[in-house]
Amino acid sequence: MTDEVDAFLTSIQEIGLVDITRSSKAVDDKSSAMYAEAEALYRQIEDIEAEKFARDPEYVQLLASRTEAIKEYDERLPWGKFDKKAIDGLSDLGLKMRFYCVPAKQYNPMWEELYPLHVIDTMAEISFVTVGPIDGYSFPVNECKAPQGTAEEADTLIKSLNASISAKEAALLAEKENLPALRQEYAKKLEALDKYLADAGKATAAEDKISVIEGFAPTEQETELVGKFDSMGILYMKEDAKEEDNPPIKLRNNKLSKLFESITGMYGMPIYGEFDPTPILSIFFMLFFAMCMGDAGYGIVLLVFGIALNKKWIDFEMFRGLGTLISILGGATFVVGMILGTAFGVNLYEAAWVPDAMKSFMISDSIKIMGYSAQMVLAIGIGVFHICLAMIVKTALYTYRNGFRASVSTWGWTLLIVGGVIAVGLGMLLKMDPAAIKWIVIGIAVISCLGIFVFNTPGRNPLINIGAGLWDAYQVATGLLGDLLSYIRLYALGLAGGLLGGSFNTLGNMVLGDHPTWHWVPFVIILLLGHVLNVLMSSLGAFVHPLRLTFVEYFKNSGYTGEGRYYNPLSKK
Repeated sequence: MTDEVDAFLTSIQEIGLVDITRSSKAVDDKSSAMYAEAEALYRQIEDIEAEKFARDPEYVQLLASRTEAIKEYDERLPWGKFDKKAIDGLSDLGLKMRFYCVPAKQYNPMWEELYPLHVIDTMAEISFVTVGPIDGYSFPVNECKAPQGTAEEADTLIKSLNASISAKEAALLAEKENLPALRQEYAKKLEALDKYLADAGKATAAEDKISVIEGFAPTEQETELVGKFDSMGILYMKEDAKEEDNPPIKLRNNKLSKLFESITGMYGMPIYGEFDPTPILSIFFMLFFAMCMGDAGYGIVLLVFGIALNKKWIDFEMFRGLGTLISILGGATFVVGMILGTAFGVNLYEAAWVPDAMKSFMISDSIKIMGYSAQMVLAIGIGVFHICLAMIVKTALYTYRNGFRASVSTWGWTLLIVGGVIAVGLGMLLKMDPAAIKWIVIGIAVISCLGIFVFNTPGRNPLINIGAGLWDAYQVATGLLGDLLSYIRLYALGLAGGLLGGSFNTLGNMVLGDHPTWHWVPFVIILLLGHVLNVLMSSLGAFVHPLRLTFVEYFKNSGYTGEGRYYNPLSKK
């Protein structure tokens, strides 16, 4: 790296706005070594924070030595005290002491009359020794390993190793004081690596005398960047990004939607010119999470937990920075839980102490719509709306990017499904004449089929278009039904959590009895442990399943690809 390029990249890092086109992986031996150094330092910081020392070689060796010493102690214990020098001295007389361990059933007392044998221990097994000539000696059973010392010596070694392990743990724990310096060193290594990769990705011109560096920056910072570049005395060119450039993506969302940008990032960033799904994702993820939890009481627990995280009353590393999101999800769960009529496993709709005015807003599982649970119908209805919204977004996106002519088939499917749902829904709501609804649906179907089967690819042979439309129809018909049925999980998970919470309540009441005294203690323990377990399990399901409904059902039907590049400016870490 030349001094001029190094100085330029250092200036870019200080600005922290320009995403230099560079690799995200090692490109040569030097960058591989830099990666390894940064990763080793990261692991060291991680181990110190978690008080885990499994990657410290000296500590691991001490643990292995102690394990071996304990094993040796167990092997030596049956043999008691002895003089190893005296035993080794038998060889000068042409004799050898041999050690044996056999189960009691295999021990033959006649051996004591036939051989110079002495029994040492009879606890777990019978341990004994014999003395005989070095060569030409035989015995009915095989020898066991001869002890290399006494059990006392092994015990002394174990105590010494324990002391060394404790001292090593204390030394490693003392390194917590060095965490700020280690984090700073780690940041510097990342900065150096990032800058090196940016330099490695540059192009050259004029027989390698000119370095050409390409980067992207937000348009709102154009004035600031132009001023900085002018002061550097460099030659630069600026132009608007194009889709074929695959520029990095920086999302712009309000405070609520910004909390869910990480979920969008889990799937992938939108490509340039594609709609940001985060605003829609945030609303439906909250709704899905709340329905999967389905309990107003658990919503209060999550709300308080999130507030405690923000106030730093409690500290869990895995939840750091998520307090606001957890509080919002908890608030949504409380509202939805009240509508569904469940709190801490109690059916509020059937509780006598709940005012009728509150019950009038509840959608209890006991309420039926055409013989089906109202909550299940609600889940399916939300699924229909979610998929219809996805298809509308897909139609708008394809038309925006490719034009109406290339999106005729998409328009046909959206008109058929979304138009049909709206027509039938309005007809039932407004109590229209069934014959009128029938002709409206037929009209929508005719127009849609022209787009799907005849004009799906303008300019192509109509027969080929029809064949492609039939194949497309098969895929949509089979996939759409499966997608719609997936939304039943919103009902099933909420119902399962409520039933499990109710089971803990019933179990607690059984223990409590009609005339409780000391029974209050197990009653409280059962309720506390049961509902804590239920909250944890329900929270896991309420996070995973909305992800599936978003990543599979919504993104597939909305045409979202998530193949964009995350905006990662070269900056100080």
